[in-house]
Amino acid sequence: MDEVNSTPKDINTRQNDVLHEGIAGMTALEGAQYLLSASLDKAQVPSMDAYPFNLPVCRNLQELKFHPHVTFFIGENGTGKSTILEAIAVALGMNAEGGSKNFNFSTNATHSPLHEALTLVRGFKYPKDSYFLRAESFYNVASEIERLDSESGWTPPPPIINSYDGRPLHPQLSGLSLSGGSQPIINSYGGYSLHAQSHGESFFALLMERFRGNGLYILDEPEAALSPTRQLSLLARLHELVRANSQFIIATHSPILMAYPDSVIYELTENGIRQVEYTDTEHYAVTREFLNHHEEMLRNILEGE
Repeated sequence: MDEVNSTPKDINTRQNDVLHEGIAGMTALEGAQYLLSASLDKAQVPSMDAYPFNLPVCRNLQELKFHPHVTFFIGENGTGKSTILEAIAVALGMNAEGGSKNFNFSTNATHSPLHEALTLVRGFKYPKDSYFLRAESFYNVASEIERLDSESGWTPPPPIINSYDGRPLHPQLSGLSLSGGSQPIINSYGGYSLHAQSHGESFFALLMERFRGNGLYILDEPEAALSPTRQLSLLARLHELVRANSQFIIATHSPILMAYPDSVIYELTENGIRQVEYTDTEHYAVTREFLNHHEEMLRNILEGE
């Protein structure tokens, strides 16, 4: 059983039980998706001059419609990508530091109050799985998994070095269980300590083992630990999960990931949010220019040093 040792968080019914108006008029894709839109209820905002409500993304947040399959948030550092992803995840009942709805731990409670003022509009179909991946605090999630399994009597096996190739890292561990017959949480991640793997391998264990489909997955900069080749592998896995009735909301700087075709891209700027085409993004333009003219660009960048 996955993550049975934590207590689910209470969920604000105003945020999570809002029904979409005119359900009978939904398109087939809208009827199949889990999260339709998000908007800011300014009546719940204590002050638009206080953080994070003073960010342009919050000041201009009206109705943000999510793609049925993949929604990307892009933009410069500090524009609020992680802030809005965190708020969506917390409003859905997930842990602010990452994990599923069954994680209820806090290493350092620094998340913003934005989730308290968000109104999320959900489809009539509920996901069977959900997860919030936050690259900067995935270490804390891994530590919590080990703590919970240890309290249940699970002892991790000795370190084994292996390379993740899309198959279970340690299939020999998949049948192991706790003394009471329940499965340790780590079995849902491939059966091997996430701390004993590289950053990239632990991310891939999450994507390949823990994400099972029919889910709503919120990913904050998932490319952080991945090489370009692994980012291509992530695209393939993303497509597999989309075909398995999953919906993704992703904040990224990766021009590889945001190239996924069945998606919408929202760019966060100092003026708010706007929808952009992939080839119109700065990420695409700068990467293409650098790869095609890297020697000239390097001269221009470094000549002042």
